[in-house]
Amino acid sequence: MTRSLLLPAACALLLAALLAACGHAAPDDDEAAAPPGQVAVTTATPTRQTFHDTVEAWGSVAGDPQRARAISLGHGGQVSALLVAAGQTVKRGQALLTITPDPAAHSTWLQAQAALTLARGELQRSERLAAQRLATQSQLAAARKALADAQATFDAQKALGGGAASETVAAPTDGVVTALQVGLGERVAANAPLLSFAPSRALLGVFGVQPQDGARLHPGMAVQVRPVYGAADAFVGTLRMVGQSVDAQTHLLGAQVELPAGASASLVIGAALEAQIRTDDFRAWAVPRDAVLHDAQGDYLFQVERGHARRIAVKLRSPDGDTVGVEGPLDAHAPVVVLGVYELHDGDAVRESAR
Repeated sequence: MTRSLLLPAACALLLAALLAACGHAAPDDDEAAAPPGQVAVTTATPTRQTFHDTVEAWGSVAGDPQRARAISLGHGGQVSALLVAAGQTVKRGQALLTITPDPAAHSTWLQAQAALTLARGELQRSERLAAQRLATQSQLAAARKALADAQATFDAQKALGGGAASETVAAPTDGVVTALQVGLGERVAANAPLLSFAPSRALLGVFGVQPQDGARLHPGMAVQVRPVYGAADAFVGTLRMVGQSVDAQTHLLGAQVELPAGASASLVIGAALEAQIRTDDFRAWAVPRDAVLHDAQGDYLFQVERGHARRIAVKLRSPDGDTVGVEGPLDAHAPVVVLGVYELHDGDAVRESAR
């Protein structure tokens, strides 16, 4: 009876001993790495590096206004065939539209043709009379001048298309029809614009930049341009112009970037673009992005000096990438805190490990 009571008691004592042993297990890695009063951190060494200062801009592809043209005719008429649409890519010599000359232009051509026929007959008659000494040399010269004037008028009307039943307007070179100013069946006046045309190798990036960045930009700067949508490669263009007035709608300064000839193979007019305009290069401290924090006092980071964290105010100059550029009174021999930085306060004791 006594032995049966002792067995459960022994089991209970054994279980209690096991639980006590578990309660005194070895401390975890963090506790081993950072004794009480110290913060475990990971550090990296800051270095001096050259960074490229850039200005970001957004815009779209447009036809170069210095090379684009409005196609028109020197005579009026009626659009009898419209063979292209706005935005269509065309080849050199491709038919764009057909114009039937205005009746008034055709009538003027017929009058010029009749005047030419009459002038030729008058010259022949004057030459016969002069041969018979019945006309003076002055009359003969006047007949020759009348024929020359009639021929010039006729040639001008012929060039204007008055004598043709219809006239086809062709593309002057490879390019894009950027806009149509006429419709099928519409009557147009002489010299009225029929369509707008941009050569394919004359594309321009039209962008907007923040007004405060305008003073840092000047024509000739290199610009990296990339389509916003799609996987097309980036292009390197040249800044042509920076506006000096703020657009009332966008509140940005206008800027034009001349795109390379090869851009026309993958870009279309109206496509959205993003750009980075490279300005001056500068030297700064290169540190991991995770090392830089920001609060109400500005940007800052921590350096480890004699086992303690010291807060240092910095200015973030190049925020892009995993490694960023900062300016500030950093010690080149003191590592900066990368991991564990959110748990730190100025003067805290730290246990560091290299990144």
